[in-house]
Amino acid sequence: MRLDDQRRSDNIEDRRGQRGGGGGGMGGGIISLIGSRFGIGGLIVVGLLFFLAPAPVKQMLLGLIGGGGQVTSEPGKAGAPTDQAGANISAVLGSTEEFWNKAFASGAMAHYGAQGRTYTPTKLVLFSGQTGTQCGTGTAAVGPFYCPADRQVYIDTDFFKVMNDKLGASGDFAEAYVVAHEVGHHVQTITGISETIQRMKAQGGERESNALQVRMELQADCFAGAWGKYLSEQRTAQGQSRIEAGDFDEAMTAANAIGDDTLQKQSRGYVQPDSFQHGTSEQRKRWFDRGFTTGDPVQCDTLNTNAL
Repeated sequence: MRLDDQRRSDNIEDRRGQRGGGGGGMGGGIISLIGSRFGIGGLIVVGLLFFLAPAPVKQMLLGLIGGGGQVTSEPGKAGAPTDQAGANISAVLGSTEEFWNKAFASGAMAHYGAQGRTYTPTKLVLFSGQTGTQCGTGTAAVGPFYCPADRQVYIDTDFFKVMNDKLGASGDFAEAYVVAHEVGHHVQTITGISETIQRMKAQGGERESNALQVRMELQADCFAGAWGKYLSEQRTAQGQSRIEAGDFDEAMTAANAIGDDTLQKQSRGYVQPDSFQHGTSEQRKRWFDRGFTTGDPVQCDTLNTNAL
């Protein structure tokens, strides 16, 4: 990606380098136990499982990790960071804000019941080690996540190394895909999509709940793809596309790596479709590509289609 002259978002809170306050609680014991028994590899596995978990499960696990001693955090430095990793994330976030501002202003999100034409952006919190959230304690072991309780995205940038080393998903656009996917969950929250899905889940059993969660995750993938299309149409001051050769393939590789069928084959040797909560590799690639091809979030209505 070419983001050197992209507007950086100021909706960043940089808590990196802080030492988490408060008691460790039961969750601290769980993390310590995993680390002592299985080492850093065990923590990485926990991180990957958390990263791949649906939002409601993430919220539950964060509460468990927080346990009886919720970690509290001092406010971090506000504004766009100046280091390379932080600046890249800030530029990606700034680009998502531009895209969603336009999408809401156009009235397109009325398709999903959004009232008004103003996008309320999420804040993205950078942290290292652990940090307090309204969903519980976020730790380096659980990777990037969106907390619907405080409507903020949390990212420990070291997790991108895990993506590269353990998932084979490398590259700046693969990392941007992760950010855009989490922002997609924020869009689902502020438009009421998440609330609708939770109500529908309450009316069915586990199989129906899993199927609805697949639709929610595929929609976030599609939203990320629609943002990617917007980015591809933007130009640098030198007239070059912000998307470089190979960027799209990086996102598709990441989507393929985190498909339920691919992950289950790797971990179990077989697949169990009724337990899918994110969609197959082909579905994840298909919906990201749908968003990237159309650039239209209305085309991401996974709740009203029979063809996932």
